[in-house]
Amino acid sequence: MAAGLVWSGLTPRAPYQVTEQGTVLADPATQALIAADGWFAVITGGLGLLCGGVAWFSGRRWMLPVLLGLCAGGAVASFLTLWTGSTFTLGAVTVEAASIPGAKIVPGALKLTASGVLVSWPLLAVGFFGLLEGMHGYRESPLRQPYGGVEP
Repeated sequence: MAAGLVWSGLTPRAPYQVTEQGTVLADPATQALIAADGWFAVITGGLGLLCGGVAWFSGRRWMLPVLLGLCAGGAVASFLTLWTGSTFTLGAVTVEAASIPGAKIVPGALKLTASGVLVSWPLLAVGFFGLLEGMHGYRESPLRQPYGGVEP
């Protein structure tokens, strides 16, 4: 939940204009929609790296359950981050747009436009776990010994 609140606090909102037909995007060239996806990927990706490192250091004895937990837990955590961030609004919401004078400009709801960033948490958690395991396995590999097992 804290990740969703951080995402809500850091991400700018897209400006919308209230018209007779409803709300429309006030500034079609706004980068706020892309910024929401980027901030989500950075926050959840960083937490995925943290989870992968902690899981490798603490649970290397049970590889398969730990990896399955990283996948499932990362996916659930991403969806919980999305729900929390889009439900609660934190931080100063500033909205600027060039519009018709006298028109009402309101901040839009925080949402993801690229749903692929939902996998950044589990993907980076499992990837970092695998990277650490690969480096550790290489260091202890018998293939690193000279031919015949005799060290000079």
